[in-house]
Amino acid sequence: MSSVIKAEGIVKLYAGQRVVDGISLEVSRGECFGLLGPNGAGKTTTLRMLLGLIAPDGGKISMLGHPVPDEAREARIRVGVVPQIDNLDPDFTVSENLIVYGRYFGMKDAEIRARLPELLEFANLAHKKDVKVPTLSGGMKRRLTLARALVNDPDLIFLDEPTTGLDPQARHLIWQRLRELTARGKTLLLTTHFMDEAERLCHRLAVMDNGKIISQGSPRELIANNIEPQVVEVFGETAPAWASAHAAGHSERFEISGESVFCYVNDASDLLHELQQHPELSYVHRPANLEDVFLKLTGREMRE
Repeated sequence: MSSVIKAEGIVKLYAGQRVVDGISLEVSRGECFGLLGPNGAGKTTTLRMLLGLIAPDGGKISMLGHPVPDEAREARIRVGVVPQIDNLDPDFTVSENLIVYGRYFGMKDAEIRARLPELLEFANLAHKKDVKVPTLSGGMKRRLTLARALVNDPDLIFLDEPTTGLDPQARHLIWQRLRELTARGKTLLLTTHFMDEAERLCHRLAVMDNGKIISQGSPRELIANNIEPQVVEVFGETAPAWASAHAAGHSERFEISGESVFCYVNDASDLLHELQQHPELSYVHRPANLEDVFLKLTGREMRE
């Protein structure tokens, strides 16, 4: 598969500090590639460099066959962007937001209007086409922002935390629409703090921290390569004391977080038998997931 985005050793300095420190990544046509990391990891700066909005201080970038930032303007004609915060025009209706945005790409009004039925149907907003933006729900605004990013029928779509603040129903509808886009051969570059979202949507992922890519692969590869296959979460006031006395002997690794203990095991049978001797404790036994990997690689401490 041909590369849609290729970054080689890109660096960005702010006040002498490397906020992006020599990362390399390649995104293939028709895949959804996820960029994960805690706040301050360098994700937003990386996206801005890939889009050609800021120039790297080192390394090389190409997007859709164009060197970036030298030919970023030419490349962005075939790119759609869903920003983290909706920036729809509140004075316009749903349809007018799409028409005005299409003009930025040099599209004729007749050409844009011909695309409106498809875009409105895709966003499930045909019944709201003549309604102004302030009357829309949060989920409707997010779907309109996604539809707007498709006005120019882009080959590549950047999505910065596309479902933040949405209720579960709205999130699932957005996920469905994004899967439809990749099925149609579109390429997606996604940032998200929802690990279940990344696990459901992304063909491959890169985990960033402190300006570096610290792990990369498919969701299943990241889980298999970085974490034990099973997790037992133990809860209760006495869970930390229990863990100090017993967890090491019944698990490969464990972490204490408040009144919760996370035990990581290859085989949970011995640990589950031990927990049956402690009815005062509650526990959940589950497969390891991407959130476990993320917390192992980047830590549990809060990032501001």
